[in-house]
Amino acid sequence: MTKQHVLGLLAALGLAVTVAAPAMAQETPGVTKTEIKIGQTMPYSGPASAYATIGKTEAAYFEMINDQGGINGRKINLISLDDGYNPGRTVQQIRDLVENQHVAFLFNTLGTPQNTAIQKYLNNAKVPQLFVASGADKWGDYKDFHWTIGYQPSYQVEARIYAKYILKNKPDAKIAVLYQNDDFGKDYLIGLKAGLGAKAASMIVATQTYETTDPTIDSQVVSLKGSNADTLVVAAIPKFAAQTIHKVAELGWHPLFFMTNVSISVASVMKPGGLENSKGIITASYGKDPTDPSWKNSPDMKKYLAWMKRWYPSGNPIDVNNVYGYGLSHVMVQVLKQCGKNLSRENIMKQAANLHTTPPMLLPGITVSTSPTDYHPIKQMQLAKFNGKTWVLFGQVISGAGS
Repeated sequence: MTKQHVLGLLAALGLAVTVAAPAMAQETPGVTKTEIKIGQTMPYSGPASAYATIGKTEAAYFEMINDQGGINGRKINLISLDDGYNPGRTVQQIRDLVENQHVAFLFNTLGTPQNTAIQKYLNNAKVPQLFVASGADKWGDYKDFHWTIGYQPSYQVEARIYAKYILKNKPDAKIAVLYQNDDFGKDYLIGLKAGLGAKAASMIVATQTYETTDPTIDSQVVSLKGSNADTLVVAAIPKFAAQTIHKVAELGWHPLFFMTNVSISVASVMKPGGLENSKGIITASYGKDPTDPSWKNSPDMKKYLAWMKRWYPSGNPIDVNNVYGYGLSHVMVQVLKQCGKNLSRENIMKQAANLHTTPPMLLPGITVSTSPTDYHPIKQMQLAKFNGKTWVLFGQVISGAGS
């Protein structure tokens, strides 16, 4: 068993995924002359476990950085714990990471309700909550939550992009919306209504929600079809996204179908839902998909695939969740490099809010940029349609609110 297989096994068991280094007392918790200790929670179990591979990718990336000598002589010690996608458990894990394991900051903790549950605590404690693994619009609230910053495009912006497409291509659409009953799902409904403007009330004919504890969403999909909607917008995590695709096909329903960007992995969503069933689904993307043959010869795709083979051989290279973790780890390393010798929490946060970089595997024309008054690192997306094998990009890169 390779070292990386061991790391993956530890993460899957909800244990700390760490690279050991001797501890020395320093002014910043978690920072010594040889180590930078950071923490996160991931759903290594539970309904969102399809995202577990993100944490494993990040652990592998930091292992590579450490193998190269670390950052200014310091090794990254990532402690990645399993919260089962349960906000209550997230709170317990994060408190342990901050108060007992003394991490310097939190990195890419996953989930909208999970990050919501810890946001006030971390901001009161002035612990950076960096690059939240959620597209909730509120992670850009630099005024009220200085110590929290997002990463991926806002869910509201994404939904406004879908609204713009619908208004242009199907102005008389009857829209049904299926969304997770929390801030993640509600952001899509907010964005969709904002994008449709005055037409929202007449165009949205049905909405249904689900809880992450629900066994299936079959009844919700049946209800939405019964509304005679001809357009469907889905904001669901992979498990329920795949179920929706399958059920829509089973019912013989053929709506204009939009799927949230966080559930577009061919490996963990489209295949389980049925590749043939998934044909024609539209999403908005910002990263390169390894199943798309048009990127076959791009240098960063070749480098990513070679990296996966060496550093995370047990991972599925076509899973876009691994692409996400790979690119974001690059951004995190960039922040730490910008910090130089000053690894105070204040400077770590300052550098996270002072980024101008293009990490690997982003679509052409899309960059990562932040400022003290801009906590939305990625603000551009491009529409794509699934052809039964891969996502095919179309149209132009769209910025901001899709205007």
